[in-house]
Amino acid sequence: MIEKGILRSYDPINHRASVQLMGSLTTYFDNVRVARNIPSLEMVLGRHVFIAIPENNPGNAAIIAIFDP
Repeated sequence: MIEKGILRSYDPINHRASVQLMGSLTTYFDNVRVARNIPSLEMVLGRHVFIAIPENNPGNAAIIAIFDP
């Protein structure tokens, strides 16, 4: 499934992020992989992201796109 979220933190060394799902105050995904085609300079906190979440394993979620609201 594809969800929208808000970028809350970013680790440029490991290319991992924390994302708050859109419309939820309590649902966060931590240590989420970021697609390698997304430049580190684009990973500005507060930007919106699309996150792919496999139904059988949310631990394999990944940010696949980033955009401005």
